[in-house]
Amino acid sequence: MAPESDPIHEDELRDAWPVLAPRDRVEGFRLLPPSSADDFFLSLSTHDQAGLLQALPPGERRQWMRVLPPDDAADVIQRLPTEEHGAFLALLDDTSRREVLVLLAYSEDAAGGLMNPRFVRVRPELDVDEALGYLRRQAREQVETIYSAYVLDSAQHLLGVVSLRQLFQAAPGKAVRDIMRTDLVTVREEAHQEGLSHLFAEHGLSAIPVVDAQGRMKGIVTVDDIVSVVQEEATEDIQKVGGMEALDAPYFEVGFFAMVRKRAGWLLVLFVSEMLTATAMSKYQDEIARAVVLSLFVPLIISSGGNSGSQATTLIIRSLALTEVRLRDWWRVLRRELLSGMVLGAVLGTVGFMRITLWQHLFHSYGEHAGRVAVTVGLSVLGVVTWGTLSGAMLPFILRRLGFDPASASAPFVATLVDVSGLVIYFTTAELILRGTLL
Repeated sequence: MAPESDPIHEDELRDAWPVLAPRDRVEGFRLLPPSSADDFFLSLSTHDQAGLLQALPPGERRQWMRVLPPDDAADVIQRLPTEEHGAFLALLDDTSRREVLVLLAYSEDAAGGLMNPRFVRVRPELDVDEALGYLRRQAREQVETIYSAYVLDSAQHLLGVVSLRQLFQAAPGKAVRDIMRTDLVTVREEAHQEGLSHLFAEHGLSAIPVVDAQGRMKGIVTVDDIVSVVQEEATEDIQKVGGMEALDAPYFEVGFFAMVRKRAGWLLVLFVSEMLTATAMSKYQDEIARAVVLSLFVPLIISSGGNSGSQATTLIIRSLALTEVRLRDWWRVLRRELLSGMVLGAVLGTVGFMRITLWQHLFHSYGEHAGRVAVTVGLSVLGVVTWGTLSGAMLPFILRRLGFDPASASAPFVATLVDVSGLVIYFTTAELILRGTLL
């Protein structure tokens, strides 16, 4: 008989987890001591929990599905292929299965889909001692938290909340209704997870009750539930801003061809868009032929506009996501970014002017009309940076107004837009300043 493998520490497995194949993850998970296996499983992301459950033999799946609270079990099932939902639901006990089915009826990114229907509840007419005894009985169940009890009437309407500390500190014989707090922050079932995260940040809460249209309490969303949501939202926005389709799994777990597909779409769009740059260049090929020196500064012009646009769009996308800026603030943002663009353009344009002037003085690099070329470049940078800043700032507002995700106004897209318009600004400025000399 082969000797048993030595158990491993959960920290060791957690460090190696991202690079392990599914079979190796199962073997490593089985080597965990029973005392730490539960904690390790519950600490995994929903994606990793689903993958591990799929890799486990059917006989072991039941045990680990029943470890999950209803809201986490619903999240795991949503990660699985649709044809497997029934088989995994069948692994749950009757009560949990009913709770999970209710949660699956909600949108995944709604408060109803995030909430846990298991919470401590008490009646308002109970006295403190009765409430503590009732709380002890409920604590033996899989409730989300025992630090607060929600006060409900017979029709499950939310009346207030009472903390464990308040119950212990209250005088014996005092009724729950006399010590409960009624100034509650609640959310409706259909509330979006992004708005929910803002409520947690604004009020510093550890849990928020979810109610229906009639004020009946359906469950609670805790801060640890929303932390993973915020991370997913931020990751998705960053990936979109980078000019690609959002990934639905960790980097190493996305297949090679799936990764290529998610990146190729935007790259193709941007590549085709950049062809407009060649079209714009061809329009001014006569000017370039007569004044070759102008072509030397094309990369400088278009990169300064693209960089300023990328800065602005990143700032506004993040501000919209955090609700620091709202749609109605577009006019204030436009004025602020117009001024910012002009100041930044003036700074960069001055540096460009000084650089050309200095090189002409030291090396005579740009011919007898170097002074006019320096003015052309300086003014062009001023115009392009101002335009790039305005474009980058306003595009997220336009997309949000049209119902699209502002993160789709990715920095590469803004840079491509400004590249084409920057060339038009540059050569138009050159025609005005260099007419009668180089042009």
